[in-house]
Amino acid sequence: MGTIIFNLLAKINKVILPSYTKQGLDLAKASKFQLAIIGWRYFVTSRALGGENHN
Repeated sequence: MGTIIFNLLAKINKVILPSYTKQGLDLAKASKFQLAIIGWRYFVTSRALGGENHN
């Protein structure tokens, strides 16, 4: 059940949130807001791919 939710969130993220890798963003120069978006996208993607076995 959780994987389905995270798969849906991952699809929404892909449409709504910017992709900083495509923009060539340097992580050392990223703002805290940009880092928060990167962290959120990583969290959702890892849960969507791996299921609920993450700590």
